[in-house]
Amino acid sequence: MKVSFGTFLRSQFAKQPAVLKADLAGKTVIVLGANTGLGFEASKHFGSMNPGRLILACRSQSKGEAALKKLKTATGYTKAELWLIDLSDFESVKRFADKFERDGGRLDILVENAALSTPKFQPTRDGWESSLYVNDLATPLLAFLLLPAMIKTAERYSVIPRIVVVASETHYWVTLDKKVLQSPNILKTMGSSEYCTKDTMANRYPLTKMINIFFVRAFNDRLPVSTPLVIDAVNPGLCKTELMRDVKGFMAMIFGALMNVLAFTAEEGSRQLVYGAIAHPDKPDGLRGQYLSACRIFEVSDFILSPEGVKAQDRIWNELVEILGDFDSRVLAIVHQYLTRSKV
Repeated sequence: MKVSFGTFLRSQFAKQPAVLKADLAGKTVIVLGANTGLGFEASKHFGSMNPGRLILACRSQSKGEAALKKLKTATGYTKAELWLIDLSDFESVKRFADKFERDGGRLDILVENAALSTPKFQPTRDGWESSLYVNDLATPLLAFLLLPAMIKTAERYSVIPRIVVVASETHYWVTLDKKVLQSPNILKTMGSSEYCTKDTMANRYPLTKMINIFFVRAFNDRLPVSTPLVIDAVNPGLCKTELMRDVKGFMAMIFGALMNVLAFTAEEGSRQLVYGAIAHPDKPDGLRGQYLSACRIFEVSDFILSPEGVKAQDRIWNELVEILGDFDSRVLAIVHQYLTRSKV
């Protein structure tokens, strides 16, 4: 599928469907990046559905505490919890997952919303380009480490948990270049300082969102059809959030003008996150591995569906498992136990 700029413009002016509602009594919801923007608005929606537990996963203690207060004021929900996580640090992700494992509770919905967009190379402490690390390494790491808890929840409570990964329609406008595809390791090449020039960083955010979709599709390909779990990718559209806060100068002026004219509010965009988490409660299997936008299933980009894209998807999956498995061997065990179905 191709999406032109004209199609994008029309989608931004379209009226957004109303937010879905469900009874989440007794269920546990985790929302990443929950202190602001899409994550906070989605948390408000979930809070209004009275979940047993609502965990706001935030990087900042002070901003997270402020979000808790705002959430209580807006919804009257009093059981929200603040858990700290820094997706620019694998160790922080591991501590978060370890805490949840010790907690021993159920996990019904994981909304992986936190994302980073930066116009220039900024290395993590491990030397990776930061937006690739946050969006495409740390985000899957948390999904892997929490997967056993979600499977146990499904088995114990006879429910179908969901993982929602926030993607973007910008994935339609990018492909992996030949230098990356011909390299021995796609992720390590993309994450290196040598590769991350000013020109390559111009498309970094949409590329990380394309890799998010690769992850969702590869995960679903390997998830046995008998496993009661749904993973999907959602597109919130262009929204007024803090995502592009690092953009400066002339580009900031251009982007600001576009935002004022075209952008949805964060609340409107958050409806897509909620849709991915609770839509079609009676027949959720239809959402497995799907890309969702405007509360509908859409075909992904032509590149993702091409033979070249399919091959890249499998390579990225294998590289991802190896990288994350080197950090935490539990990833290898989890993939072996739960994600070994042969592709058909």
